[in-house]
Amino acid sequence: MNYALVTGGSRGIGRAICIELSNRGFAVLINYTSNEEAALETKFLVEADGGVAELLRFDVADGAAVDQAIEKWTDAHPDDNISVLVNNAGIRQDALMIFLQDRHWKDVIDTSLNGFFFVTRRILKGMLTKRNGRIINIVSLSGLKGMPGQTNYSAAKAAVIGATKALAQEVAPRKVTVNAIAPGFIATDMTAALDENELKKTIPLGRFGKPEEVAALVGFLVSDSAAYITGEVISINGGIL
Repeated sequence: MNYALVTGGSRGIGRAICIELSNRGFAVLINYTSNEEAALETKFLVEADGGVAELLRFDVADGAAVDQAIEKWTDAHPDDNISVLVNNAGIRQDALMIFLQDRHWKDVIDTSLNGFFFVTRRILKGMLTKRNGRIINIVSLSGLKGMPGQTNYSAAKAAVIGATKALAQEVAPRKVTVNAIAPGFIATDMTAALDENELKKTIPLGRFGKPEEVAALVGFLVSDSAAYITGEVISINGGIL
């Protein structure tokens, strides 16, 4: 059976991606760190539609925990493989640079950038062996153009964008594609504290995006129709330049 692993898959964009990939025929591995209730709800939604879902708990920022969890899963599923990886896990800890504490910088970098490294390195081995795989990194508008108060988040996401372009060239001969999706303002828990009415004025389409719209783009990138697309960063932000 072909599985798709979605890090940070319990809520928001991650949940929508899990549902989309299940609808496209993948069994889904829902990664989460602490919110088991939300992860179970995502699992229920996938299974209610007739899909297959499993929870896979680990902190993407902990390299040893990543290796242990994935090795344990692999040993228990000798006839299955993870052919899709969506690196979605990320956190924001916004503050102006002069007010950023060490932990604000470290926590954001650890989750978005180091998490990408730890998980991708581990999953990539199977993809290269089977000469098949799709890796999709969820980055951000912040990583493309920078956002005030998000120097840490912008740095982390910009780094993943650079890594996406480099890794895509490394693994293309083995038929593995690597792309990034850069959402703008999407209506999720992560953006709930933002002033949506004010920010909508900066968006040409005049609204926040929906998690399902990001998930639909993920669905396209894992399809056979996208087999010739790699090393790209695709924005989905309502027209913000």
